[in-house]
Amino acid sequence: MSSVIPFDEIRRWMFDVALPLWAESGYDLQSRRFVEKLDYSGEPIDTGFHRTRVIGRQTYVFSHAAILGWEQGQDLSAEGARQLDELYLGPEKGWPRTTDGNGNALDSTPDLYDLAFVLFGYAWRHRAAGDQASRAGMHRAMDFIDAHLRADTGFWHELPPEGWRLQNPHMHLLEASLVAYEATGEARFLATARELVTLFREKLFDGATLAEYFDADWNRAEGRDGRLVEPGHQLEWAWILIQYGKLTGENTIALAEGLVRFSEAHGVDPATARTMQVVLDDGTPVDAGARTWPNTERIKAHLALFEATGRDPREAVSGSVGILLEQYLSTPIPGLWLERFTGKGEPDAHDVPASTLYHVFLAFTEVLRLQENIEALDG
Repeated sequence: MSSVIPFDEIRRWMFDVALPLWAESGYDLQSRRFVEKLDYSGEPIDTGFHRTRVIGRQTYVFSHAAILGWEQGQDLSAEGARQLDELYLGPEKGWPRTTDGNGNALDSTPDLYDLAFVLFGYAWRHRAAGDQASRAGMHRAMDFIDAHLRADTGFWHELPPEGWRLQNPHMHLLEASLVAYEATGEARFLATARELVTLFREKLFDGATLAEYFDADWNRAEGRDGRLVEPGHQLEWAWILIQYGKLTGENTIALAEGLVRFSEAHGVDPATARTMQVVLDDGTPVDAGARTWPNTERIKAHLALFEATGRDPREAVSGSVGILLEQYLSTPIPGLWLERFTGKGEPDAHDVPASTLYHVFLAFTEVLRLQENIEALDG
């Protein structure tokens, strides 16, 4: 496989294809909400609900696009912040998981995953606009999380908490806290990030694998559940930990390297080079299928280690970029994607979820941000 990274093709897909499509088809003028899904003709699908996490993610996408000079992004960024404002149910209820087309709560459960993306969306809006309204939104989100979801160690994943404790919402809260700190310089967001990295070091990661499910005391869940590992999450954590290290000066390289090492050895399908969904902690595949997003996280992880250590990322990055462009993003209507392949390599998707754009856009912006450094490897 070629180690050449198609920077121009990435740029064209982002700015000439995907952003215009999702700015138009991905926004419902009647409900004034970002849509949940498109069909493969590029038309919105009426799902009957809107997830708060999708609104936070799309607010991020258009805010970041605005920062990078895409003019329409600023208006859509403001639209995303408006939606988040309107969904706020007050300091005792926070934000719902889902709403209908009129903004009425369908599932009002406070969910740490969704709240992390509320914070993330507001933080990126503040980076794009520097406005006090989005700054206030960030603090509302963090106030609610601190007041209602904080546990003795870490946070509860929902209220009331049911089932195993989850690592994934903590990862996204760390991601959001770092962006909030970058946007404001305020210590409370960095303090939350430090707390979450400590949780990762002491409870979530054993030096090779990151479990998904835990009991109330942060022991790995009993039985098979406690052995499940998602390579995409390991790679995503690696990227976030390197960003944390850049901001704080703490050395997180060994943690990131451990996460990437296991994922490369056991999470990348040797036959297809796609990043698989789920394996056991001994590397045995559980779900050898491959959604779009784990492949984007492989790109980010290798770019992060390149920035931190100078290690040449081109083989892994070009491989996963090529897979995305040639297999996932190559659709009859440009700007859409095929969401999943089965373990046998067969397409397994019936619609195009808006939530995936956050993953692809962030990975591709990282590629373009480091383009000059990567090209210098040839010099």
